[in-house]
Amino acid sequence: MSVFSNSPILVTGATGKQGGATARRLLAQGRPVRALVRDRTAPAAVALAAAGAQLTHGDFDDPASLAPALDGAAAVFAVPPVAFGPSGADTDLEVVRGRALIDAAAAAGIEQVVFSTVASASTTSQTSAGKALIERYLHDHIALPTVLRPVRFMTNYLGVGVAGIDGISGGVHRHLFTPNKPMQIIALEDIAEFAALAFADPARFAGRTLELAGDQPTPVEAVAAITEATGIPIRYEQLTDAQAAAIGPEVAEVSRRWQAGHRWHADIEALRVIHPGMRTLTDWLTESGAAAIRGRLLS
Repeated sequence: MSVFSNSPILVTGATGKQGGATARRLLAQGRPVRALVRDRTAPAAVALAAAGAQLTHGDFDDPASLAPALDGAAAVFAVPPVAFGPSGADTDLEVVRGRALIDAAAAAGIEQVVFSTVASASTTSQTSAGKALIERYLHDHIALPTVLRPVRFMTNYLGVGVAGIDGISGGVHRHLFTPNKPMQIIALEDIAEFAALAFADPARFAGRTLELAGDQPTPVEAVAAITEATGIPIRYEQLTDAQAAAIGPEVAEVSRRWQAGHRWHADIEALRVIHPGMRTLTDWLTESGAAAIRGRLLS
């Protein structure tokens, strides 16, 4: 166990998916958690406080607010400080925000930062370029850095199909993936577990970058598993090139790269050596996913 077990871990993005899952996992282990939030009255922030987290106000765009949040913290769990402008992802602002947090952590004397970005492929996209720069900066400025790169979340099936992608609508799951080729996915709870493992043994995970995935069904196999678990017929439909282009240039580029074979490459067998309890899609559906999907589709 970390020698800093009595000091809080600062969790950024704590009201979001990865940050929230990590905060809950750490609290379940008895680790003190300090959640960085912009609005203490937001429902997700109130729920974290009720679970035992200490709420602290902070904003990446106000670097002065980060120093008090980091004061006395043992380590930091950070998620990408995503930024968007009129034309899409704002890489420059994302990098500025990420570096601001790293600089503040270094100034506070914090040695360990676990930073969760996004799974890599064989080429770098615009949306991952900023994260790559932040990762490099992290390794240059923090003594015990760990980078987690998760693939697509299993909870994405609970989405509402924004811009025609993801989620389930009208009995159909639509995405860019080739119907009968493996697609890597991971449960949020397992991202949190890897973060917790890193905080429990900083030296073991220092300097490591882990591509994270827990299962790799084809899209067709995935909807078949959801159908069986929920009792609701679901089919898969791949978006055409024209449909992807109509959504936007970034989506069209992702689609082109995916079809060209530039895909995620997490070593699931090696990850299970580190975390034997990592969930498959069927595990996640049995545990909570099927009930959540059924509840959303039948509401």
